[in-house]
Amino acid sequence: MQVTTYWAEHAWLGDRVEPGVALTVSMSGSAAGTDGRVTAVRTGADTPPPGAVVLRGLTLPGLANAHSHAFHRALRGTVQVGSGTFWTWREVMYQVASRLTPDTYFALARAVYAEMALAGITAVGEFHYLHHAPGGTPYADPNAMGEALIAAAGEAGIRITLLDTAYLSSGFGAAPDRHQLRFSDGTADAWAERAALLKDREGVRIGAAIHSVRAVPAAQLSTVAQWAADRQAPLHVHLSEQTAENDACLAAHGCTPTRLLADHGVLGPRTTGVHNTHLTDDDIALLGGSGTGTCMCPTTERDLADGIGPAVALQRAGSPLSLGSDSHAVIDLLEEARAMELDERLRSRTRGHWTAAALLRAATADGHAALGWPDAGRLETGALADFTTIALDTVRTAGPVPRLAAETAVFAASAADVRHTVVGGRHVVRDGSHALIPDVPRALTDSIAALHR
Repeated sequence: MQVTTYWAEHAWLGDRVEPGVALTVSMSGSAAGTDGRVTAVRTGADTPPPGAVVLRGLTLPGLANAHSHAFHRALRGTVQVGSGTFWTWREVMYQVASRLTPDTYFALARAVYAEMALAGITAVGEFHYLHHAPGGTPYADPNAMGEALIAAAGEAGIRITLLDTAYLSSGFGAAPDRHQLRFSDGTADAWAERAALLKDREGVRIGAAIHSVRAVPAAQLSTVAQWAADRQAPLHVHLSEQTAENDACLAAHGCTPTRLLADHGVLGPRTTGVHNTHLTDDDIALLGGSGTGTCMCPTTERDLADGIGPAVALQRAGSPLSLGSDSHAVIDLLEEARAMELDERLRSRTRGHWTAAALLRAATADGHAALGWPDAGRLETGALADFTTIALDTVRTAGPVPRLAAETAVFAASAADVRHTVVGGRHVVRDGSHALIPDVPRALTDSIAALHR
């Protein structure tokens, strides 16, 4: 057993910022492990204990990126050219998806997850639907693409919840189009058989996802929901991201997507609806009343001109909030947190819908819970030793008194201000540099360039 003490100059302990906090972490001897836990939290440590690792700045629990499509990182910059809608953006996304192999996906995802670690993210929920070779032929290992993502997260030093996604239809029972053939297993039963081959392991959780109500026929929704229920696994679903999908659902089934999911047993405390943008009052009541979570992805939702979801109403109704970077227009959970508040200010023309503490809970504890890591996202005894430190002496963060450090982090800091990231007690990012992947920009450049050769 290896014991390490980290001394945080300032630490956010869930409801307050404390100066001088010593975190004792115990872990096994495995250099690549992620099993380390906090075994003691001591406040009032004015100076670092002998031999402690010093973390200057504000130390937060690790950030949880609850919604990611790793391959979308290759779109950054290119899809910002010209005009269009979500649906025109989707055509560009399909072109990138068509070029990926297990090897190139591993290289890209490894770099993307390393970028996340540099941004203070310690766990990612990968909404994974790129299962098969182009044309839909399974690989020799039917989960080659999913295993590539798992391996990539391991090499980048972060936890992953692989949300293996059922994607069976181009829209309400229609056959997949040519781009979507590699997404589809044909039926939900075939999806479940393949997904069952994936196993939890150290640093890895296997969950399930329904891509959307348009992509999984109504009669097969319960198969995916039951698969997740049998394993007590997280279940995620894109929900009401686009008004066109809502209209098509009403035409096909005479109800909203939320009602359709409720009627087929999909909603509940282990389920998270991603986006939840265009909802009726009844939809909000169904989601909140069932304890279904909401993952907001503000930078993607505004990049794709999706709209602003009713996050305030959802939370008041009982839907826990988490945050994701989705298409990776940027990878910055601090930006996602403040964007949720600032977007709501634009819509309502009032301020102060969430405190900094509430936004940090969405980015930490509630995000981890949505991904099946309920023992992460808090700096307390017994929790997984996952945390990140924000510098308080940059041009963005210098100035305010330390007791306002949480407000500074949420409303002014960015991913560029992350100085340290620790996962399972092991330093993954030290002094702003990734300890496992020395040149992350080069890794991103090379892996994206490989998709265009």
